Amino acid sequence: MARHVRGTGRLFRRSQSPFWWLAYYHRGKEVRESSRLEATPANRSKVEKMLRERTRQAGTPQFTGPAEYRVTFDDLAALHLADYRKQRRRSLRDAERIVRRLTETFGGWPALDVTTQAIEQYTEARQAAGAQPATINRELSALRHMFRLATKRNAGDPLRLTTRPHVPMLDESENVREGFVEPADFEAIAAHLPADVADVARFAYLSAWRRGEVLTLEWRRVRLTQDGGTIDLSARRSKNKKGRTLPLRGPLLDLIQQRASMRRLDCPLVFHRNGQPIRDFRRVWANACRESGYAGTLFHDLRRSGVRNLIRSGVPQAVAQRISGHRTAATFARYNITDESDLADAIERVGAYVTERRGESPVVEPLRAAAAAQEHGHHTDTRGPSASRARAARSQTAVKPSAEEGNRTPKPLRAADFESAASASSATSARARTIAQGAPGANGVAGAGWWRPPGRPGGRAGVRATLGGCHRPC
Repeated sequence: MARHVRGTGRLFRRSQSPFWWLAYYHRGKEVRESSRLEATPANRSKVEKMLRERTRQAGTPQFTGPAEYRVTFDDLAALHLADYRKQRRRSLRDAERIVRRLTETFGGWPALDVTTQAIEQYTEARQAAGAQPATINRELSALRHMFRLATKRNAGDPLRLTTRPHVPMLDESENVREGFVEPADFEAIAAHLPADVADVARFAYLSAWRRGEVLTLEWRRVRLTQDGGTIDLSARRSKNKKGRTLPLRGPLLDLIQQRASMRRLDCPLVFHRNGQPIRDFRRVWANACRESGYAGTLFHDLRRSGVRNLIRSGVPQAVAQRISGHRTAATFARYNITDESDLADAIERVGAYVTERRGESPVVEPLRAAAAAQEHGHHTDTRGPSASRARAARSQTAVKPSAEEGNRTPKPLRAADFESAASASSATSARARTIAQGAPGANGVAGAGWWRPPGRPGGRAGVRATLGGCHRPC
């Protein structure tokens, strides 16, 4: 009988179980799991291969224990919703709706069976059903959040996973909404809305606030004074969890004063319907848009339009961000929509500017005129009069020779001087030609290294001596 090697695990059979069982150690603790294969001699080689794979992964972060196979998608969905309740997220209802959608496909699945391939198949099925990329991405984001929570749990937790699948997302660049409503268009839509919904829409259009921020506004956040008033939005009601203050002036003040006349003591909300909260008015809004001839307009288009109205009216971007509640300039830029009328106005401004500057005299004189002036003996400086004045000033301040230098007479050269200079030049040229033609080097090979005549030092000193005292390496 072959001797058992320590650390390789073992196979065994349990009573009242028809399967082969595996036993091995992971981080000092014995792990036992079923192979799900019947305990027959034909399956023994398969089970041994499974055992070798388990022992190879044991003790590493890639190890997947038998407890992870018992984690299901429903367990991950429960973790996802529990985290939303713990964080007190206002989008809990949306999260519950997304979980119901995912459960239709992955309900009852083992968590390890939700692979990248299965997720891609789910995405294709949702696209075939007509779902938009943004909708599918919200569902995939929830699925990714479930696995992230499971992988963050402590070791030994029954819901902990060591790995998570890659969740590919869809491109939403073509799904960006760019609708906006002009003031005249808004008045046409508001004329077909009930009075309570029309007030909600008008406040959202003037303030560029979100729908949820408007519907949950309470009177305890409103302060009316003789010169106007303010509204303090709490951080708990704001989407980005950052409070802000909205001054009340003009039409916005008139609207709040009108709602104050309809205030009820049994309802803390500014906008209500006979004392009851206004919740869902999508059907009423869609009917009003269709009757006014603006079918397809979304209520959120009022927020985008309000942002653009702020910029068009000359409000600085930093101030407009504080009013609308955009935390970053990148998000604000997405709401500051530019349409064809804005582009046409920009082109008209450019044309007016060019027309206005067209009659001015040129700053630089044309080259042809400058060349003609030089042919007639006139000096023309294309750099302007300032350059001519600077050149004249430099000529006046130039250093003049002293009296001794001006009276000094140059010493005449003799014929011997010319002969010594010519002989030195010819000797230097002859040495340079000898080196260039490949004189034998230090190793006896022609052209290899510098040529060193007998009796001359080596290195650069020899080169300088050979070339007649040149101190620069050639």
